[in-house]
Amino acid sequence: MAKKDKFTKEDEDLLAELGVEVEAKKAKKYTAKEERIIAGFEEIQKFVEEHGRLPQHGEERDIFERLYAVRLDRIREQKECRELLQDLDTQNLLTAQQSADLSIPDDINDDELLEALGVEVDSDASITKLKHVRSSADKRAVEEVANRTRCEDFEQFKPLFERVQKELDAGIRETIRFRKDAGFTKTELKKAQFVIVGGQMAYIAEVGESFKAPNGEEDARLRVIYSNGMESNILLRSLIRAMYKDETSRFVTDPKLGGLFSGEISEDDQSSGTIYVLRSQSTHPTIQESRDVIHKIGVTGSDIKKRIANAKNEPTFLMADVEVVATYQLANINRFKLERLIHQFFDHARIDVEIKDRFGKPVRVREWFLVPLFVIDEMVEKVMDGTIGDYYYDVGAARLRR
Repeated sequence: MAKKDKFTKEDEDLLAELGVEVEAKKAKKYTAKEERIIAGFEEIQKFVEEHGRLPQHGEERDIFERLYAVRLDRIREQKECRELLQDLDTQNLLTAQQSADLSIPDDINDDELLEALGVEVDSDASITKLKHVRSSADKRAVEEVANRTRCEDFEQFKPLFERVQKELDAGIRETIRFRKDAGFTKTELKKAQFVIVGGQMAYIAEVGESFKAPNGEEDARLRVIYSNGMESNILLRSLIRAMYKDETSRFVTDPKLGGLFSGEISEDDQSSGTIYVLRSQSTHPTIQESRDVIHKIGVTGSDIKKRIANAKNEPTFLMADVEVVATYQLANINRFKLERLIHQFFDHARIDVEIKDRFGKPVRVREWFLVPLFVIDEMVEKVMDGTIGDYYYDVGAARLRR
């Protein structure tokens, strides 16, 4: 006798009298994540049943429809979701034509999706209880920021982000808060600019042709690369609007705007400073092998001869006498920031040498660089004309490149 999925009490009693044993079918248990996926899919099914069509993307659509469209795209992209829902898919939603070609991060949840679409929800309530829905312009801005795709040539941009982060850590660059009192329509963003928005550092790699937005403002399509390896083709006004709405958004300054030189002398500035370049007389094998191109570069506000008088007893000078091979005089300079800038600029050419101090204790010295003198001359020129931020040092070619 075929087994039925469900019997009434009367059916069970009758079957028992006939000598038929009834095997109770155990309800399948789902994890919390699976229950969430099923519940979300059922909401999509209900929408399709009520409207007779798949949910669609687009600003003109209802906020819930856009949420369902994104959710359906994510479900279709994940094998575990398709396997979980295939027996429940009576409407063939998993195999129907895709509603949009949209790349969505796998780890984003419904609340984050709603936030990206411009909606705030009670943390302990269902997503149907909306607290606040933003304007269409605001929703368009955050939606464009959220719609990011993977940057296929991110390896080209990764060194830029690493360099900027190091310059921020060293104080060479700074971050400036977005000025909301000035209004976002007066804000200017340009190519090769770094900003921080949505907790991510972003780089404006390309700026398209300018055109008039519906409100009369100048607008343009941007290619924006993010530090997490994603990118977006966002409108200029949308990026500005997203920064305007983000309480933590900031601009990243250029190195030449980092306060190295100034017309007025502050507490950290010196009336004059000297960039010095030293060559070591050390007998250490690493130094002997490339003595002519290994240099120590520093900045001081005092007499250089006094600075190096005790060189043979100081680990920073490799416990050996040194020769001054070049000096450059600069005025109104923050020497601490300048030295950090120089060391960061030549960071990839830094050599790692271990020596013993006068007590026999091993010390690793990392303040010497494998850089020819003519390259140092060119670097100083770029510092003085304020264009150092446009260049980097190519160690293999031993030259500066833009």
